[in-house]
Amino acid sequence: MITDDNAESVNPSRSVISRTLAVIDAIARSPHDRGVSVIARETGLPKTVTHRILRELVTENFLAFDEATKAYRMGPGARNIGLAAMRELDVPSIAHRHLVALAEQTGQTTTLSLRQGWSRVYVDQVLSRHEIRMSVALGTSHPLHAGSSSKAILAALPDNEVEDYIAHHSLDGVTDATITSADALRDEISAIRTTGYAVSVGERQAEAASVAALRVRTDRPGRRIGLRLRDRRHVRRDQPRSAR
Repeated sequence: MITDDNAESVNPSRSVISRTLAVIDAIARSPHDRGVSVIARETGLPKTVTHRILRELVTENFLAFDEATKAYRMGPGARNIGLAAMRELDVPSIAHRHLVALAEQTGQTTTLSLRQGWSRVYVDQVLSRHEIRMSVALGTSHPLHAGSSSKAILAALPDNEVEDYIAHHSLDGVTDATITSADALRDEISAIRTTGYAVSVGERQAEAASVAALRVRTDRPGRRIGLRLRDRRHVRRDQPRSAR
């Protein structure tokens, strides 16, 4: 059980559960493992309180701790809860037959992504029948500026939300091909809106290419999903940005 002897002195308005959820959210929103100092800074909690919460969550297998890097990431318990929540969504069940049809027509792996906050999460996939094929880990979270599905979802948002994302999120490079310039990302979003689809070559995973539809509308406000076709092949490093 997570307890905090200094709970009232830290912030009387925040319960133990509230602080714990803030720590979990900080890790879940990040595409990279996080250390205790970074998590404390992002949540506004004292480092000692943050560390106590993190260690308890590791003990319960909700989080995992890397001894080499001293960083935390989501653990088996968190993944189980995430997958259980996604099973309740109706979007994957509705879109699955379209993923199957697209995979059969193209011979490539197809995936379904859903926006969750300022991240993009894989919720379904249909694997290619080829022996060499791409696959993704369902439930994993990725930033909205890296990869075709992420960029397609970002391009479907209103301009003010796009600018909010750019202003408050570090455009870290997942690979050498990831867009890390705010101006370049704006240009890419404009191109995606014009063509109706996004293309990525090695932006999220080296030597992997993908194409994603701009968006699939649902009857739930604020929800954006992306259908993606994935392929793995040799990537020409001199390929121009407009073709990615």
